Amino acid sequence: MSKENITFRIDSDRKAALDAIAIHCNCDRNYVLNEAVATYLEMYQWQTEEIQKGIAEANAGDFASDEEVKATFARLTNVY
Repeated sequence: MSKENITFRIDSDRKAALDAIAIHCNCDRNYVLNEAVATYLEMYQWQTEEIQKGIAEANAGDFASDEEVKATFARLTNVY
């Protein structure tokens, strides 16, 4: 995979935070930025795919019944 340079502006506080992470991880700022971008892209792509699946299900009329919603809500709010 080829690599390209990119330039953007960042708040000084965020730059300091990136540098602190790089020092803690014993790596350079470039590595931290690449990891952050990769993580963001992975999350955004997953989220977009899940939204598209939900839209397809809704368009197909595939909805949870009232009973399924109530059962899920009860399971998630049950205090142990």
